[in-house]
Amino acid sequence: MQIKLFTIPVLGVSDYNDELNAFLRSNKIVEVDKQLVQNANGAYWCFFISYLELTHVEKAPKEAIDYMKELSPEIFARFSSLRKIRKEIATKENVSAFVVFTNAELAEMAKLPELSLTKLKGIPGIGKAKMEKYAKILVDTFNSMDHETSGQLDTSDSGI
Repeated sequence: MQIKLFTIPVLGVSDYNDELNAFLRSNKIVEVDKQLVQNANGAYWCFFISYLELTHVEKAPKEAIDYMKELSPEIFARFSSLRKIRKEIATKENVSAFVVFTNAELAEMAKLPELSLTKLKGIPGIGKAKMEKYAKILVDTFNSMDHETSGQLDTSDSGI
């Protein structure tokens, strides 16, 4: 673990914000202790930061997954239907689609032979909040759809 100390004058804070924010984004922060210090030269915020440097792998952006290539046609059709339902929920709730469920979570749901609330609990990333807010409406809507007659795949944005 390493430490870094930032001393920022109370007046003219905006000059130092970018440097502090860039440091916070580029490291794994363990603890931040802050204190207002006054002396003859003025008032300063002192930030004592304990951190771990991110490895190269942690800093690298993740590549988008093309689910159309990764999933079988049948599973991708289920995935596509789940994405449409997710979009409707997100629009209604006025949140981003990934807040409702991520594509990785939808892909795992699509792989299930039967979609139920009990089975959703076993998918990584789906916690109590998502279960309470979104799971029931998604499962009910999906299970009420006629998947056999639709037959059309939604190939738009397969990686999103």
